[in-house]
Amino acid sequence: MVRWTDSERSTIISIWSRVNVDDVGPQALARVLIVYPWTERYFSAFGNISDADALLKNARVAAHGKVLLRALGEGVRHMDNIKNFYAPLGRQHREEFSVDPDTFRLFADCLTIVMASKLSGALSPQAQATWQKFLTAVVEALGSQYV
Repeated sequence: MVRWTDSERSTIISIWSRVNVDDVGPQALARVLIVYPWTERYFSAFGNISDADALLKNARVAAHGKVLLRALGEGVRHMDNIKNFYAPLGRQHREEFSVDPDTFRLFADCLTIVMASKLSGALSPQAQATWQKFLTAVVEALGSQYV
């Protein structure tokens, strides 16, 4: 179980309140697929994802990026029970989609890059450290279903 200080809790909520899900989600997922092209195998039904331009214009990639970010927003609301909250989603990704659990970390890394570019000053090094702690907890919660 992750323990959050009042300051960490406040920082995570503050950062999340500044995230535009409709903008950041699609960009973060597209970045994963561009930077780590082997992850495209999980999205073969999404149509044309053959290059960066196609990925950035793909409506299904954009829609799924929004889904990912909405699920992350729910995690912010359930940060005190994060492992149990993400257990069903982790099992689904393991059993139905056969997603390599390292893919969650790749998404978290790309998400942080996109957020840093969008939030600039709001993501100070100290705030980023707290945000990374939160994302690490999410990644570990999802990956815990692979044991």
